[in-house]
Amino acid sequence: MHIVNQEEDEKWMRHALSLADKAEAMGEVPVGAVVVLNGNIIGEGWNSPITDHDPSAHAEIRAVRQAALHKGNYRVVDATLYVTLEPCAMCAGMIVHARIARVVFGAPDLKTGAAGSVMQLLQHNALNHQVDITSHILQQACAEKISAFFRRRRAEKKASKLKAVITDSLEK
Repeated sequence: MHIVNQEEDEKWMRHALSLADKAEAMGEVPVGAVVVLNGNIIGEGWNSPITDHDPSAHAEIRAVRQAALHKGNYRVVDATLYVTLEPCAMCAGMIVHARIARVVFGAPDLKTGAAGSVMQLLQHNALNHQVDITSHILQQACAEKISAFFRRRRAEKKASKLKAVITDSLEK
């Protein structure tokens, strides 16, 4: 069990939010993740599946891959992963395999969350590793970043359809 420090958790979550901005700047869903060990960043990531043409290029996977390279080991024992959105099943599986000690997330994912919202893989009794979980750290900021992104995307799609209708009717 890890000692939970709210101030420390918020510090690293703010960093993860800044990484989410990098994803958003690329047109990706704004999710950011950072792996911390002994107070130091050993891995960072942000969503890039569209840009990289890689369905596994989630923020968590990119951050843990970098952390594993940093450690020179596929196990990232004793590290904490901070992520702005609750991990999905794919990321949760990777987190368990990497032996991440603790996951701290901001916003729950009510559609695909695998840290308690839809399913619980990080603490599943049948698995040989359970992860400590702290949730809802800077939840409002994390949720708003994603909600604003999708609101903007829907508005852009609607504007594009309207433009196509107007252009089509002008051509007739």
